[in-house]
Amino acid sequence: MSDQYEITVPALEINQGDRKIYCFAVDGKDLLDFTAVSRIGRSEGILRGYQRPEVLSHIRAIQRYLESPGAMLPNAVVLAFDKRVEFTPYRRRSPVAYSTPGELVIPVDLTESESQKPALLVDGQQRTAAIRDADVESFPVAAVGFLADGDDEQRSQFILVNNTKPLPKGLIHELLPGAVGHLPPRLAKRQLPAQVMTRLNVDEDSPFRGTISTPTSPDGYIKDNSVLKMIENSLYDGALYQYRDSETGLGDVDQMVLHLKLFWTIVENTWPVEWKLQPRKSRLTHGVGIQSLGYVMDATTEGTPVEMVVDLGLDKTLALLDEVVAWSSGTWKLGPQDERRWNGLQNTPNDVKLLTNLLLRALR
Repeated sequence: MSDQYEITVPALEINQGDRKIYCFAVDGKDLLDFTAVSRIGRSEGILRGYQRPEVLSHIRAIQRYLESPGAMLPNAVVLAFDKRVEFTPYRRRSPVAYSTPGELVIPVDLTESESQKPALLVDGQQRTAAIRDADVESFPVAAVGFLADGDDEQRSQFILVNNTKPLPKGLIHELLPGAVGHLPPRLAKRQLPAQVMTRLNVDEDSPFRGTISTPTSPDGYIKDNSVLKMIENSLYDGALYQYRDSETGLGDVDQMVLHLKLFWTIVENTWPVEWKLQPRKSRLTHGVGIQSLGYVMDATTEGTPVEMVVDLGLDKTLALLDEVVAWSSGTWKLGPQDERRWNGLQNTPNDVKLLTNLLLRALR
């Protein structure tokens, strides 16, 4: 067989509003010849790809099933095509206005790199890998394809297609900043905080650089959800609210990020040892510490434009907390009847409230 050829398959073009999708069948053994699996990663701080890494145990389970008698995969894989994939309608017209039968022509070039292939796998990564490895001569699968305008749209479609499945939250948080188009309300609400968090984790001058645990920052030790909650609290009722348009939900990300960098750099400088420790060794990098200090940031900088934050003397303000904090040793004196060892605080709403009140009382 030549390294360059075309796969031509019968297909149905379906109109969905202004978009068209293509339903067809293809041998699963051929999928990876023209389809790239764009696994998530970062290059020079820029997000590349969007697929979760293969789960080998799950793939092997599917593979064993495919090698058994009567195996069936009724769910369609979802592909994002570029403009090299063409649809040619049959001359015979369909009696249904929104569907048109025809042929889909997919170019295959086995010499191309992964990034040059004409299709990206949006959903069905593990099924495709299982078919690839299965000891069967062929295994046709149902497929649905759509033409995508670029990585941002592919990323958005990946989130939407997988919205009802248990996608890892960290993966969603990484994808949200670059997603475009309509998103479910709960995801749309997190898009701006996720944009800010991503900047904190990748900017070279950020105290959080590389410390937030995400799929592309696996060595990070601060939970992404803790940072997201801290940002969300401030965005909707704190210091970052001034940079946000409450009607559109959009905001000045650069100003937000700078405001956070200024405050948390002082946090890092005030407790440099505790800032480098993992949450099990330091409550400063634990969810309870991150959120409570976020409230301290709101209390001390709310309504202050970012260019004036440097004049607030926050280093002296945070130094006042030294008398009450027990980030990695000692005892938290939360109240007359409530004293706990340094690691006795947990990331619960009640403990976050108790620690926040302790810190704010010390400042007053």
